[in-house]
This record gives sequence, C-alpha cells and structure tokens, in this order.
Amino acid sequence: MGGNFLAPTLEYSLLSPVLIVLGGAILGVLIEAFAPRASRSSSQLFITLTTLATALTALIRNRNGESVTVAMNSMVFDGAGVLLQGSILVIAIISVFLLADQDNFTALAAALPGSNEERISVQQQLKVTEVYPLVLFAVAGMMIFTVASDLITLFVALEMFSLPLYLLAGLSRHRRLMSQEAALKYFLLGAFSSAFFLFGVSFLYGYSASITFSGIHDAVIGGSGNDVFLLLGIAFLSVGLLFKVGAVPFHTWSPDVYQGAPTPITAFMAAATKVAAFGAMLRIFYSVLAEDYLQWRPVLTLVALVTMVFGSLVAIAQRDVKRMLAYSSIAHAGFLLSGVIALNKSGLDASIFYLFAYGVATVGAFAVVTLVRDSSGEVTDLNRWSGLGKRSPLVATVFAGFLLAFAGIPLTSGFIGKFSIFSAAYESGATSLLITGVLSSAIAAFFYIRVIVLMFFKDSVEDGTSVVIPSIYTQFTIALSFIVTFALGVFPAPLLEFISSTATFIR
Repeated sequence: MGGNFLAPTLEYSLLSPVLIVLGGAILGVLIEAFAPRASRSSSQLFITLTTLATALTALIRNRNGESVTVAMNSMVFDGAGVLLQGSILVIAIISVFLLADQDNFTALAAALPGSNEERISVQQQLKVTEVYPLVLFAVAGMMIFTVASDLITLFVALEMFSLPLYLLAGLSRHRRLMSQEAALKYFLLGAFSSAFFLFGVSFLYGYSASITFSGIHDAVIGGSGNDVFLLLGIAFLSVGLLFKVGAVPFHTWSPDVYQGAPTPITAFMAAATKVAAFGAMLRIFYSVLAEDYLQWRPVLTLVALVTMVFGSLVAIAQRDVKRMLAYSSIAHAGFLLSGVIALNKSGLDASIFYLFAYGVATVGAFAVVTLVRDSSGEVTDLNRWSGLGKRSPLVATVFAGFLLAFAGIPLTSGFIGKFSIFSAAYESGATSLLITGVLSSAIAAFFYIRVIVLMFFKDSVEDGTSVVIPSIYTQFTIALSFIVTFALGVFPAPLLEFISSTATFIR
C-alpha cells in the first residue's frame, strides 16, 4: 500500500496568486469571528486590499511561466490565464473601494431615528463587514475557473465563486425585500444551471473516459467516442456557462439580481463574473473543442445573434437604470460570444481586451448609480434622473462617459473593444455576427443617448432626489474607472500589443 502512494505535486510559485487570495479570505473569516466589531471594517478593508495587491504582484512576477502540471494536472498556467486572472484582480481591487463605502449597504444616518450618537451606533451595527471575505472567496474561485484544466476542478471553481455571490446578492436585506428576492432567484436558477453543467460533465466523461481537457481533446481528434455523448456534453456544459454570462435564453436572473442586489455587489458581479465565465468558455472552445467546431458553432452563433438583439431591444423599455444596465450587459454578452465563435488568435486577443475594458467601465457606471439618492437611499428610477446634469454636472458627465463607452463611441475603450471583436468575427467568416453586432450597437446607442438627453436636456424635478458627496473610496473607484476607460480608447496600442504577445492557451 505504502509503495503505491504518490505525493501531490504542486507548483507553489505559480499557484501563489490563488493561495494568497484564499489565505486573505480565511484571515477575513477569523477577523469576523474574533475581532471587536468596531475595528472590523478598517481591518477587513486593509487585509482585502493588501491580499489582492499582493496576489496581483505575484501574478506579474510569474507572468512568463508556463506549466500544465500546476496542481496535479488539474490546472494550467499560461499567458491567457495570466491575463484573465490579472483582469479579475484589477476589477476586484477597484470594486473593493466601492464596497468600502458602507452607506451603500446600510440605511443612511439621516434617515435613522434618535440622536446622532444613536444613529452612529445603529450604523456601526449594520455594517456589512462579511462582504470582504466573501468577495475574496469569490475572486479565488474565479481565478481557478479561468485556469482549470479538468472538469471536476472547473465545477468546484464554479461553485466556489457562485455560492459567495448568492450570499452577497442578499446583503441589503436590512433595507429592502428586493435584495432577498434577488439572492433567492440567483441561488435557485444558479443551482439549476449547475445541474445542467454536471450533466455536461458526465456526458463528456462518458464520451472520452477522461475528465481532463487534454483527454477530451484527444478523444475529439481521434473520434473514438460516441458522438451523441459529445454533443449532449457540449450542450449541457454550455448551458451552465451561458447562464453565468447572462446569454439568452439563460438571462432571466440578470435584471432582477442586478436590480435587487446592493449596487457595489452588482458592479463586482457584473464585471468579474463575465471575465471568469468567458475565460473558461474561451479555454474550452479554443483548446478542447476547436476541432469539433462544425457541431457547436452554428448553435452558439444563433445564441449570440439572439442575445445581441434581445438585450439591445428590451433595454429600450427599461425605466430603472440598474435594469437598463442589466439588459445592456446581456447585449454585451452577445458581442463577447462573437470572440468565442471567431476561434482565431484575433478573437482571443479581442475578447480579453473587451472583458477588461467592459469590466472596468461597468464598475465605474454602477459606482455613479450609488451617488443619486433621496432620504430612503438610492434612486434608480430614470424619470427621477431628469435634469441631473443641471443639479450635478460632474456626476452626469462622468456617467455619460461610461454610457458612451458601452455604446462603442470612438475615443472610448468600448469602441476599441467592439472594433477588435467584430474584426475577429469578420476574419473568421462570421458575417452575420458582424452585421447583427453593428445593428445591435446602433440600437443600444439609442437608449444610452436617451439617458444622456434625460440628464442634460430635461427639466429638473424637485422630488427629493440629490447627489450625495461620495466618500474618498467611491471617488477613487469612479476616477480610476473613468481614466482607464478613456485611456484605453485613446492609447489602446500598449495593452493590445501586450495581450497579443501574451495570450496563448496550452494543454
């Protein structure tokens, strides 16, 4: 018995970014359990930012490493993985500053009864400090999800970042029932999609007698398995992944969860989850199922076309800014699917750039949403945003900048991202994606510009709505997101060249 034991082989240097994040998350749990309540918020914020910055530093240090045996052949370390993990860490760092503004989770002091000391005491009790370790656990799961090289690790990583997100969506339960409803819907539909994902795993194992990506790839090339099992495996696995990115017809959770969850959580979830889910999709379809593209590309193309059009059209009818951004994200999921379907190096490079640029702009846009409030909290009814440009020109201008980036207007990162990804689709011969994408972008530009007109050219309504002065944390989030969004629109070449030279998949 003893002679057959194999010691686990782990390359700790390459695993260090993930291990650092997990270590920070565990430390955060210990602080929640044992630290005095008064010191938790500052301690958790310091540990979370230090953890993420240290993990990003370790990732940069290891950026030139490549290995298929990082963790007993269950994870790989390659250029594309570095870029995707780096994007998740940068988005998480920006999001944590927004999360640090605890007014986004608790009732405003002015709305609480009693003396000023009593209000401060109640707010202290309502501070949601458990958000920090939950975010770190989610980030660790997302990082593993992008570099997993077998189906079991992929599923474990999926649940590892999904479960904290279900909890995070319900963290505003003290203020409104919508947050509880969002968490419940997200959990039930997420569990349903996980079941489909596991069905896909079982069929792919039945097809290839292997759970590793390399084993499945070899079986696809050899054509030695049952093709029905392969098709069913791809279909069910895709359902689980398409649910996470919010593609039609697996999008139904997105508007309700985006609207009901605390806005900082919505920002983090909308940006980082897309990077993780599309990162896994790119790895699976580019390095595992590329030789079988004739089977899955037509269906995925149809999903992409419907997702673009549906997201853009339905967003026009929305009167809530968070629901509008939710349907906007659905349309962007369709645009990003074009990069997966392209199945070429240009598609990979464009997808990674798009994911990073869209993620940063999304965090910034939701950060602006947290600033428009009345005595009861955030105001997301677009009708009450009328005249915002007159009441607060700076806030309205910044939000308009993010909307223009989503619309793909030149000199923004959104334009570079859309141009790159549609160019990759055209190179691959997917003309239908190009035409539909351009038309959908034109439709989307209509409702983005409609909001800009509402803010700047409509009369202001005296309904108690005001723009609060943001804390230094929210100011940093908005300023950094805005700078990155326009810097990547004006000077995209350095990042595009770095992605092009780095983004590779290995088996």
